[in-house]
Parts: sequence; structure tokens; C-alpha cells
Amino acid sequence: TMKLKHNINPVLLQLINLLVLVYSFVTYIPWYILSGSRQAIAKAKQVKAKPVNNKPGGAYRSVNSLHCLASVLYPGCDTLDKVFKYAKTKYKDKKLLGTREILKEEDEIQPSGKVFKKVILGKYTWLSYEDVYVKAVNFGNGLAVLGQQPKTNIAIFCETRAEWMIAAQACFMCNYQLVTLYATLGGPAIVHGLNETEVTTIITSKELMQTKLKEIVSQVPLLRHIITVDGKPTTWSEFPKGVIVHTMASVQAMGAKADLGKKQQARPVPSDVAVIMYTSGSTGVPKGVMISHCNIIAGITGMAERIPNLGEKDVYIGYLPLAHVLELSAELVCLSHGCPIGYSSPQTLADQSSKIKKGSKGDVTTLKPTLMAAVPEIMDRIYKNVMNKVNEMTSFQRNLFILAYNYKMEQISKGYTTPLCDSLIFRKVRMLLGGKIRILLCGGAPLSAATQRFMNICFCCPVGQGYGLTESSGAGTITEVWDYTTGRVGAPLVCCEIKLKNWEEGGYYNSDKPYPRGEILIGGQNVTVGYYKNDIQTRKDFSVDENGQRWLHTGDIGEFQQDGCLKIIDRKKDLVKLQAGEYVSLGKVEAALKNLPLVDNICAYASSFHSYVIGFVVPNQKELVELARKKGFKGTWEEICNSPEMEKEVLKVLAEAALAANLEKFEIPVKIRLSPDPWTPETGLVTDAFKLKRKELMAYYQTDIDRMYG
Repeated sequence: TMKLKHNINPVLLQLINLLVLVYSFVTYIPWYILSGSRQAIAKAKQVKAKPVNNKPGGAYRSVNSLHCLASVLYPGCDTLDKVFKYAKTKYKDKKLLGTREILKEEDEIQPSGKVFKKVILGKYTWLSYEDVYVKAVNFGNGLAVLGQQPKTNIAIFCETRAEWMIAAQACFMCNYQLVTLYATLGGPAIVHGLNETEVTTIITSKELMQTKLKEIVSQVPLLRHIITVDGKPTTWSEFPKGVIVHTMASVQAMGAKADLGKKQQARPVPSDVAVIMYTSGSTGVPKGVMISHCNIIAGITGMAERIPNLGEKDVYIGYLPLAHVLELSAELVCLSHGCPIGYSSPQTLADQSSKIKKGSKGDVTTLKPTLMAAVPEIMDRIYKNVMNKVNEMTSFQRNLFILAYNYKMEQISKGYTTPLCDSLIFRKVRMLLGGKIRILLCGGAPLSAATQRFMNICFCCPVGQGYGLTESSGAGTITEVWDYTTGRVGAPLVCCEIKLKNWEEGGYYNSDKPYPRGEILIGGQNVTVGYYKNDIQTRKDFSVDENGQRWLHTGDIGEFQQDGCLKIIDRKKDLVKLQAGEYVSLGKVEAALKNLPLVDNICAYASSFHSYVIGFVVPNQKELVELARKKGFKGTWEEICNSPEMEKEVLKVLAEAALAANLEKFEIPVKIRLSPDPWTPETGLVTDAFKLKRKELMAYYQTDIDRMYG
């Protein structure tokens, strides 16, 4: 079903198929002898994880850690400052963090009259391990001069860049608890995070200070110091009295001059909190996840084991938010293995990116990374762009591409490689990401099978699809590089074990045949301490068993397949993560719109494979008929409900109410289906207490779901 359709003459197609058969036959023996794919095929067929006992609900572990879960990368390196010191000693003068210099900035006026900022960027300039270490030590000491105490909170609200990592390493060394906030968070969420953690210092950039912090700084009474990583802004007279603005360079200069006599006592221990990472909650108020040094180290130990031959020959491109556990973990894995990190942003990533001036080079073209992490939305965008280009090709070119695509898809499913297709047909597409990518890491939301196959085929590399949560330090599972199956998230990492708990309400049991199913529980040293100042939610989402093992109750439903790989099949909570990574609480959306006179009942729906919310509405007959009359629409009740015109009118009413209820833009339904029939317990779509039966509603409206997401 994932194959592309062509329009080749059937006789010509038979001839081509014959040539392909002859080519496959002639090349098979040399390929079999010379290629390492034989081992890869054998590994792909091996069992990857096993249950530790034969009881239903027994925990599954990777076959590489059946007897003991891994918890440290290097002997004796049980805190993040020790890991960095070890790496600095080992890779001293090697490149670590790279940034492109801005050669020129221009304003480009669009035909619509809008002005877009365009940049021309130069080469990457690099800081070595030694450079970064010295800058981090000085910054940590400078923060101490400003009054920062060990085991107290300090916030970072900044874009992904080298200074973010330097600041983080400084905090790890001095045992400051780093509070991370997304640069895209709204004002109230930022205020909540800063006030809940009682920070007195925030590290930020000039742009975010002017665009986000300036408006809310008066609502954060404890704030005393703002440190900008990229020099002082031109004006800051608007800030309240008592708030001092520093540059990162000036704080580092203070630290370089500081007396270091007492610094040794401040070093962290493994159980100390390293990061308080704010993540979206179902209520809309972000929760701070407390992640200790040993949690992060266990997590990155597990992740690193799934990336074969990781080291100095690799180059990683960092552009996802460092306030997200996926990016922070990926960069710490690289830092600890001698792999340089070149920084980028979604606006400068590729030659075609929005901020790159036409004719100049994007970051991937300049850096030529070998490793890259991506969220499904970015991969889907690449997929759509390439397919649009394919559709614009001449008939001959398009059919050639499709034949090669379908041929390679067949070969991949058998575990074979296609060097000729890779070099002749897919080389140009591969160059979109620099041409050197050997592993794409994907996480944050589910990746569709079609997009995963596309990335495998066109970028000639495996896609390591992972599953993890902020609460598990980002670690859970990752597919192995030789596993080319789709729709699965791989076996448990060597740092953790996973078990399935019965969920009776949903009808999932760990005794199900052929595959055990249930709520996914993750156990191991990567499972975090809990939520900051939120004991009730911590007790709800975490538990400790009789052996002292800590477990995270994820709310996701999974099944373990025959080879020990996990497949995510459902979600227990009605909290859905959209394709771009935003969380939507369906209950919250429904609560905001249910009381409208026009609405008798409403069910919101969202898919992690899409970027918007849809809804099913049972309208109030009297109100809808009146609205139809006002709009000049005539027809029966069924005709009114089935009218696209009336759907649009009801959507306008819902959108107004959603904005009035302070719903975020991504939470507002974009498309709806008006149901002429009410939902009653007799229909099986609601319970006796008239609570929505989501599973039954989804099945009932499946055709409409396909239409609205079509």
C-alpha cells in the first residue's frame, strides 16, 4: 500500500521487470560476499527483548541487559559534571560546539508587502572540549558571584545554541538546578514556571528578552538577574527596579577572577536534581519534571547503545528545542562520545528554509551531519516537499523515480541494499540533508509508516524510532538500525525494563494472545524523581515496587511482539500529542464548548499523525435551524447537518467561544461533523452516565475522520 503509482505501458513494464530480475540475479552473489548486510539480516531476525519471568505482566528487558540494567556510561562517572570532565580529558582539543557566523542580514519585501528577514551565513566556527569546559567553569563561578547557591533553581529560556549547552554544563558542575522552559511557551505558562520554581536568575537571549520576557517580568517578583547570552539589547530601561541585566561574557569574566577556594564542596551527588524540565500538562498548566544526574546518565547510556560506532567521525546537527528531553539527551549522548554538535534552527536548516537568502547555503549543506534527530512533523514536511517535486517532473523522470522507489521498497523489506539506485536516483534527495546522514533519530510523536519508508528509501539510512517521556528522561525504547519494520518503537533500552499493566476499561490485558497488551510501565534508573511541588500527580504517575524499583505509569497502551519489540496501539488518557509536539486535552476542549446554546453534545478528536483538532457535534435543533434561517439556508434537518456551509457557520461560533475560553490556537477544532442524531446510551456512543465512549465514537465516525484528515 505504500508503493507509488506509475503510468508505464504494461509491455514496457514487463521488459523493465525482466531487466531488474537479471540485474538482481547477476549482482546477488558479489553483494552477498562483499556486503555486511548478511549480518544485518540475521540481527534483524533475532529476538531483541525477553520477559524476565514467565508470569503475565512480567517485565521485558533487552537481551543485552537481561541480568543487570545499565546505569553508567563510564566507570566512576555517576554525575553529569564527571561525564563532561571525562570527555574533556579524552577529547581535549577536538571540536565540540559549532556555530555559523552571520555574514549579512537583509530585509526582503514580499509581493504581499510583508518583510522577511533573510541571512547569509558563513562557515561553522568551533569551540573545542577544552574551550567549552573553561567557559562553563567561568560561567558557573560567575553565577556564584551573583549569589547563586548550590541546590537552588536557575532558569534558562533560550533558543537552541552553543551558549545553552555551556550554561547547562556550568549548572551541572556547580549543582545548580536548571529550570528549562520552551522558547515557544505562552506568557502565563512562563510566569507559572518561573514563580513555581522561585528563580532569581534567568538566562535568555536578546530577542526573547524583548519579545517575551519584557511583557511578563513584572509578574515575577523574585527575579533579580537576567543574563543575555548574545550581548546586551539596545534598550532595557523598561525593566522594573531591582532587576539587573548582564551579558554571559560579563558573568564569565566575573567567574574568571573569582576566588575558587571553596568550590569543591558544591559538587553534585547522583541523586541531586540536575534539571527541572517543564512539560505540558492535561490541565494546560505545565508540570516541572525533576530529573536527577543519575536519571539523565542512565537514559543517555541506554540511547548511546542503540547508535553503533558513535564517535569522533560523526557530526550531529542540533536544531530542536534543548528544553525538550529528546534534544537534550541526544546532545549529551554526542558530547560524551566525542561527536561534534553543529547548531542550527528550523529557519536556517536547509537551503530552502525561510531565513536563508536564495542562492546561499543552509546549515545541513554546510555542516554535512551524519546524525540528526527529527520530530515526525519535520519528516512529513520533507516527504510532502519531495513528492511535490516528483509530481512536477517530466513523465519519464517521474516514472523512473517511482520504479526505483518501489524497487528499493521491496529490497528493504527483504533486508537488502540498493547501491546503484542510491547513487543514481536518490543522491539528489539525500543532498537535501547534506548527503552524509547515516542515522535519523525520530521521537516526540508517532511516525507514519509511509513517511518512515520514504526516509529509509530517499535518504538511504535507517530511522531509529524511539519512545520515551520527559518523566523517563526521554528513554524507553529505540528501534535498532538493522530493524526496517514500520509502526514499532523497538525493544526496551539497556537502562530500563518495560511491563504491561492490565487496563480493564479499555479491554487490554497482559495475558492477551497472540501478543500481551496493556498500559506501558517503564522501570529503571532513568525514571525521574517526580513533579516539582506536585505530590498528588507524582503519586498518581509513579510507583515503587517491593524491590524498590521505581515505575512510571505512562498512560499509553502497548503490545509486545514476538521479537520483544514494542508497538504503541492506544492512549489511556484523553491527552493527545499533535504532530508538532503540542499536547491537547480533549476533555478541556469539550468543556470549553459544551455549554454553548448551539451545542447539545461534543466530542473532540485529535490524531498524533496530524497537526489539528477535529470535532463531532450534536447541535441543538432549535438553535441550528434558527442559524440556518439567518444565513438563508433551506432544507430538512439532515440536509442542514450535512451541509458544508452550515459546518463552517457552526465552526465560527465554536472558534469565538474557544478564544473567549482562552483555548490555545492549536486546541480549537479546525473541522467538524454535525450529527443529526443524538448520542444516547441506547446508541452505545455514551455510557449510562452520558460520558463519551471515545473508542465507539471513533469507530462510528471513522469515514468522517478520514474525510476531515484527508
